[in-house]
Amino acid sequence: MLASGNTLCFLDSVARMIGTDGAVIGENGGVFQTGFDGRPHITGDRSLCLYAYDRLVSHFKEQEITLLPYSMELRYADVAFARTVPVDEVVSVVSDLPIRVIDTGFAIHLQTPGISKGSALAELASLISLTPGDFVAVGDSDNDIEMLEAAGYGITMANGSKKLKKIADLVTDQKFGDGFSEGLLSALERFS
Repeated sequence: MLASGNTLCFLDSVARMIGTDGAVIGENGGVFQTGFDGRPHITGDRSLCLYAYDRLVSHFKEQEITLLPYSMELRYADVAFARTVPVDEVVSVVSDLPIRVIDTGFAIHLQTPGISKGSALAELASLISLTPGDFVAVGDSDNDIEMLEAAGYGITMANGSKKLKKIADLVTDQKFGDGFSEGLLSALERFS
């Protein structure tokens, strides 16, 4: 299973390319599917995210800053945009709204509170007759915390966030893709 802050269509394509069954979690838990033939399960309220985004567009327009949205027409549950403005300012502008601001280090996401990769993992696992504890989770950013906490075994790479390193069962010596491979090989040895 793949999990990402990215869109469902992107994850569906990647899952097909690498030969999985199509179970994916997208938009940081806001949408998931149990397989290629499954319908999307949408867990977020995108209308609240769009309202918050409109407020942010107006706020930053006053500073002559244009926000750069990511795949607006392909998202079901959240809003994502380029990390070209201070995250603290984004949080401040929408602080009175029921919106979770997620900084992935790559993008800023606006999401319905209570939704995460971990909550989606729990829902998806039950639909395929498993538990979250049956999974090994690998992540590198704070948006992966709930997923690593829910999974039976959590891995982060050497470039993982400080918070993630504190909760992971394994922190690899290597970074990025090499660290991912190191972590999976370690998990295979551990659980085989």
